[in-house]
Amino acid sequence: MATVVVMPQLGNSVESCLIVSWQVAVGDEIAENAIVCEVETDKASMEVPSSAAGTVLAILWDEGDDVPVKEPLLVVGAAGEDPQPALDAAGWKGKDGEEVTQTEATPTRAAEEPTVEAATQPERTEATGASSPRARNLAAANSLDISEVAQGSGPGGRVIERDVKATLADATRGAARAGAHGAGVEGTGLGGRVTTGDLSAPTEGGAPQAATPAFVTSGEREFPGASIETPLKGVRKVIAERMMHSLASSAQLTYTSTANAAGLLALRKKLKGSPEELGLSGVTIGDLVGFAAVKTAAKHTNHNAHLSDGVLTTFEQVHMGFACDTPRGLLVPTVRNASQMSLREFSAVSKDLAQQAIAGNISPDLLSGATFTVSNLGGFGIESFTPLLNVPQVAILGVDAIFPRAMVNADGSFGVEQRIGFSLTADHRVIDGADAARFLQDLVRYVENIDVTVLG
Repeated sequence: MATVVVMPQLGNSVESCLIVSWQVAVGDEIAENAIVCEVETDKASMEVPSSAAGTVLAILWDEGDDVPVKEPLLVVGAAGEDPQPALDAAGWKGKDGEEVTQTEATPTRAAEEPTVEAATQPERTEATGASSPRARNLAAANSLDISEVAQGSGPGGRVIERDVKATLADATRGAARAGAHGAGVEGTGLGGRVTTGDLSAPTEGGAPQAATPAFVTSGEREFPGASIETPLKGVRKVIAERMMHSLASSAQLTYTSTANAAGLLALRKKLKGSPEELGLSGVTIGDLVGFAAVKTAAKHTNHNAHLSDGVLTTFEQVHMGFACDTPRGLLVPTVRNASQMSLREFSAVSKDLAQQAIAGNISPDLLSGATFTVSNLGGFGIESFTPLLNVPQVAILGVDAIFPRAMVNADGSFGVEQRIGFSLTADHRVIDGADAARFLQDLVRYVENIDVTVLG
């Protein structure tokens, strides 16, 4: 009998996944655990394996669909077998809650364009108020009230990302929001800007005036070579939306400071040569700075906090997120209860999480729940940067490179010392400049006395 493969529960906090791309088509022979599609949550991309071997009989969703966990994804069985009995046994009612026919359940290709039926669903007769996290983030980043989305094409009428995109792409709204000028058309707004009224007003022929975008030309200059257009998808798309949402929803300000790095370098050298059985030889400069940052965040609880819907929540324990560069893009694993760990534990857990993230098999549950984040670009030689908040967090610490700086000795002679830079971004709605300065003062003190800090 045919087997229904369902969307797996990819973490306790995951309610649905967006299908990024199908890796199989109807008629393909697949093995058990073969990858059938790539999906993304609001935090990461993952691959979904098949729970059965056989011929792909039916693919039930299109790329771009937001699929609830435990919902049927596809049907696998013997070649030529009818998938409908298996779907009936699974209680499958179709994407919109209605029985599907044999034709609807068996598209000819897995990666085909969404069906006409899916693209022209009737408007909802009642507002469900449900929307995916990606839809909410995209709407917030573009100052769009999610309730303005006329209809949802997700399961049960749920508003998903493509619905928000469709609303934003509306020519009248888009041109009016951007203040675009129609070609040869004078608007009635300030400075001749075209307004919504201008765009919807009848022309001399009686038809509404369509928005005509203005293009900037390069004269007779030509650009050599070909260009490549690559749609954002997967983790890259998630990062883009989260960063836009971060900037649009918070008041971010970055403060910089430096610390004498002599103690860091000396302790790192000593630990590197320590006995293997102590488990400290692999501790890095990044581990030491991260450990000091955790101690600082534990003291300054207004930095170890979330701000959501006008409510500030401070946390007793520091759950430290750290930016991790992976082949799929930026991920932020969370070292839970970092403020209760020894240096050895902190270093070991951080490395294990980083390896999971780079390998692409980290659980989404380990990519959430951080209360404070550290982003380290010092290894790339960056001396100062502006890290963006991982909202709803209210602070993130950027770790810069260690670099030489001239100094004046007590006897008046000149010398050189190694210093490390820090870039603290804080949400000015709840963290004043003086608060951020005090955080950095304590961090510098912990770093410059790191041999004592790690004993605390």
